[in-house]
Amino acid sequence: MNTVHDLKFNIAPVSVDLIVPNLYLGGLAAAKDVVTLNTLKITHILTIDTCPLPRQIRELKGLTLKFIPLSDQPKEDILSYFDEALLFIEEGIQNGNVLVHCYFGVSRSATIVIAYVMKQYNLSYVDAFQKVKLKRNIIYPNHGFVSQLHLYEEMNYTIDKNNMKYKVFRLNLAANRFQKIKILPQTFHDCIKPDPALTQSQPETNVYRCKKCRRIVAAESNLITHNDKNEICKQTYFVEPMQWMNVAQIDQGKLYCPKCENKLGSFSWVMGCQCPCGILIAPAFYLKPSKIDFTNVVKNVEITF
Repeated sequence: MNTVHDLKFNIAPVSVDLIVPNLYLGGLAAAKDVVTLNTLKITHILTIDTCPLPRQIRELKGLTLKFIPLSDQPKEDILSYFDEALLFIEEGIQNGNVLVHCYFGVSRSATIVIAYVMKQYNLSYVDAFQKVKLKRNIIYPNHGFVSQLHLYEEMNYTIDKNNMKYKVFRLNLAANRFQKIKILPQTFHDCIKPDPALTQSQPETNVYRCKKCRRIVAAESNLITHNDKNEICKQTYFVEPMQWMNVAQIDQGKLYCPKCENKLGSFSWVMGCQCPCGILIAPAFYLKPSKIDFTNVVKNVEITF
């Protein structure tokens, strides 16, 4: 372990390690220590913590800083920061030396560095973890971050918002926040998808309509599928929340057709719903198959007045 310790300025030991050329991983003490920064010729600092670096560090000349506000909790969404964090690291390495840190340099910052190593070297999570651990043996991402790194690997080192597992991941996080503050936070409003019946330049051809009035209530891409006996279950249509549902401020309730007010299904951010096949889906937004029809004959732009 490469360790620089300045007793004059720090009450905690400075711990920092070189992971790959020009990329260091460490704790807060390293990021706050001017001697360490100068010794390692650090030009870029990425902070993943609940507080930014102190002003005396932020005002140092020759440093480019980035702050990602995040606590070390399994339900934190660190995955959504991967793209911007990795871009910052890449640009920093091209122009100097980068230090990535959280408080101890064990979980949050280690997760970001592992994601970088996965993408840069086309490695699995397991191989990237081992590569980083060989250089800094105290790393230990929390189990939620590990799951997100596995999902990142499945999405081929990119954030694929159309990936089914990513959609479920975001909905689960949104539900967790909803349960705490009783409203959907602004940062999760992207989970509420546009009304598929509104004017679109390229409408989907496969859609679901209210059986009573024929209004479009979901597109095939809105489905959240699960398997029953190795086949996609069709006993209940679980879907993404959509704007016509008005579910951003209500924790659970019924879903009615916005045109004819026919009851189509129900939703719950809190309790979820058990499919007739036995699988519990949470959170759940579902449409009853008996209330809607599937059609694939939509050819033109849909216009709803």
